[in-house]
Amino acid sequence: MGLKQGEPTMTGKTQTSNVTNKNDPKSINSRVFIGNLNTAIVKKVDIEAIFSKYGKIVGCSVHKGYAFVQYMSERHARAAVAGENARVIAGQPLG
Repeated sequence: MGLKQGEPTMTGKTQTSNVTNKNDPKSINSRVFIGNLNTAIVKKVDIEAIFSKYGKIVGCSVHKGYAFVQYMSERHARAAVAGENARVIAGQPLG
């Protein structure tokens, strides 16, 4: 028995999908690639906490060394890129 997307967790927050719509050409401009990520230390919840201040996150997928964040709108994605590019997290500058 797991949580469905959008259901509140025990902390009252909603769970974000792992899907970042890589095959949807309409949503590509609202997706942010986060490179040079130390995924041995930085987890999905950390990425969501950092990037949620720029807008509603509808998906977040973390892979070895990188992640994607899918926003509701292109405007939010652009704000996240402008605000977080080159930020140092876990000793590494984001790209």
